[in-house]
Amino acid sequence: MAKASFHAALNLLFFAVLATLVLASTYYLTRDNIASSVEREKLKLIAQVVPPHLYDNAIVQDTLQLPPNELLGTDEASVAYLARLKGEPSAVVLQVIAPDGYSGKIVLIVALRRDGEISGVRVVSHRETPGLGDYIELPKSPWIRGFDGQSLAKRKGADWKVKKDGGSFDHMAGATITPRAVVKAVHKAARYFEQHRTALLAPLAPAVREKTK
Repeated sequence: MAKASFHAALNLLFFAVLATLVLASTYYLTRDNIASSVEREKLKLIAQVVPPHLYDNAIVQDTLQLPPNELLGTDEASVAYLARLKGEPSAVVLQVIAPDGYSGKIVLIVALRRDGEISGVRVVSHRETPGLGDYIELPKSPWIRGFDGQSLAKRKGADWKVKKDGGSFDHMAGATITPRAVVKAVHKAARYFEQHRTALLAPLAPAVREKTK
């Protein structure tokens, strides 16, 4: 009996080690492809919100680490992508989280030009109810384009709400929680940019600028 139990335990250990080796091997064989895929998807979204004439740098590699911040909705460090033209900062892409969607967090990217004008907003991921939350996705609705060209200078604080709440942003009848969360998050992102404009738009150091020529 004891011998049978020993052999059973040995078999379990063998298969556990084998599974670990397979998983580890798969990770090491695919991690570069996964990283490249993630980078391509990021670049696709960034290309939608930052016009190509605004930058000539490798925007996905030109990044700035940002600490957690309530205005960004982040509780962990995040990354800002920096657009530069001839070495000079022209726009910033912020990763933003709307924590109060109908079904949880809505992850966004918000691009702002150096003057604070919003260049574009896109939804990276969400878990909103199909049908009710679809219209925040560009392929299904143009609603998200309503942020294009907006800024704190053009819209006062009270305007950064859906019309049902007395603001100026449209929403779908019967579904206000999702757009309310997105509008609030984009407004906060614009405020974050305004408060941290100097750091976000810092020019390249002379030595770095020489290397990029």
